[in-house]
Formats: sequence, structure tokens, C-alpha cells
Amino acid sequence: MPVLVPTSLDQAVSMLSATPDALVLAGGTDAMVEVNAGHRKPHHVLVVNRVAELRSWTFDPEASTVRIGSAVTYAELMEPPIADLVPALAEASRTVGSPQIRHAGTLGGNLGTCSPAGDGLPVLAALDAIVHLASATGERSMPIGEFMVGVKRNARRPDELITAVTVPVVSGYQGYSKVGVRNAMVIALATACIVVDTPGRTVRLAIGSVGTTIIRCTDAEAFAASAVDFDSGTASGDTVTRFGELAAAASRPIDDHRATADYRRHAIGVMAGRLLRRGFANV
Repeated sequence: MPVLVPTSLDQAVSMLSATPDALVLAGGTDAMVEVNAGHRKPHHVLVVNRVAELRSWTFDPEASTVRIGSAVTYAELMEPPIADLVPALAEASRTVGSPQIRHAGTLGGNLGTCSPAGDGLPVLAALDAIVHLASATGERSMPIGEFMVGVKRNARRPDELITAVTVPVVSGYQGYSKVGVRNAMVIALATACIVVDTPGRTVRLAIGSVGTTIIRCTDAEAFAASAVDFDSGTASGDTVTRFGELAAAASRPIDDHRATADYRRHAIGVMAGRLLRRGFANV
């Protein structure tokens, strides 16, 4: 099959416009599994990991945001200075596969695959990330909640590339938690990400692998915002317990060969409670 290797964004979107059925490949850690298994048979492959605009990231101190190119790897996200700016994303990145996979896999690939088990997606959801796309006809941006539309389905048009995501730099605790059948090299059974915005006095919680897409736990968020003590940085035991219960109630898991729905729901409750406790331990 033809393999197209652009070296600029303009070249990449032009090639994709001419071959909208092409498989867009960055690290290939998700896509090649499906190709090797015979689930995907692309006629063209567009390799974007040599596009400099997609491999870079920028911090805007005035807007207090980070724009991360779609071909930035998990290995890069794990390390400062990105890890200092978006610590939950660094935590999630450390749980992805093996060192080899983390050096090849990208955040854009996570968005492109759009699996509910994608490790980066709960973090982006909890941070209210904005997804940027480009085509030969122009650019557009959308909230991540609108971008993710179902199991391995997103709002990207065939002629569009995912170019970057923009996330806010938040002052407050961030944490990510994951449960799998073993400690490493595992697809998540359940995931959770909490983002505490101390100046804004909000708590955001997103959960993964327990629904058709990533779920924001709005009831748990509203409860926490009213029940925790932002001034002292503490939360009572009852608050932690109730937060976990509301998070579990928001989940929509299924039974499959890896875990039961009841186990996944319980795991979400435990992880959400632990994350809230870590965020309000006043350490």
C-alpha cells in the first residue's frame, strides 16, 4: 500500500485531502494492532510523526494554557516541564504500555482511536480540553466532550487531522488512577481523573472504561464543590464516601471477559474516593 510521509502540516492536510480514506498513523501502537489482526485494511497510510508542527508544544503564561501537538509522545508528557504544568496527564502517561510504547504512542493517537479505555482521555475530559483539527479547507476547534461521540468514534471528518489539544494550567491537586488485571501492559478496566481548581473552587471528575465514552461525573462534582473545605484543604470521611458513591452511580459499565460491571462500578467508587482524599488531605 502507498505510504505517505509529509514533513509539514500543509503537506499533511493536502495529502489527506487527496486520500481521505488513508489511515493516519503517528506511533501506530493502536492502529497496527488492528491492521495485524486483520480488522483494518487501509488502502493508504499517512504517517504524521515527522510533521514538526504536530511534534511540538507551547505554554501560554498569559492565558495559562498548554497547547500540545497531537504527535507529542507519552514519554514526553511524563517529563518536566509538561509534567509540572499538567501533572495528571503525566500520571496517566506513565501507565501506558511499556517504555517502547510510551516512546511511540501519542496523545493524538489516543484521541483518534477514541477508546473509552484510552488513558489520556479522562484527563483531557477533566481538564475541559479543546481539540484542534485542520483540513485543506480550514481549521476548527471543539470541546473534547463534543469530540468524543461513542465507542472508538469521534467527530473528526475523513479529510481532517487532529493537530493539537489545549488544556488549562490549573492551580490545585490533579490525580489519575487506573485498575487493570495486572500492574503494567494492561488495558484499563476502569480509570478516573480528578482536577481540583482551588481558586475557582471546583472539583472535576472524569471516568473511563465504564461507558461508551468518557463520563464526567457532574453530580459528584457539584457535591464535592459544596462539601469540601477549600480554605483548609480538607474533606471529611463522609464527604469522601459520598463522592465515591456518586461517581460509581454515574458509571455505565458492562460485563465482559475482563471484568464484571459490578466490579468496575465498585472500582470507580474506590478510586474516586481515594483521589478526593489525596486532593484534600492538607499535607
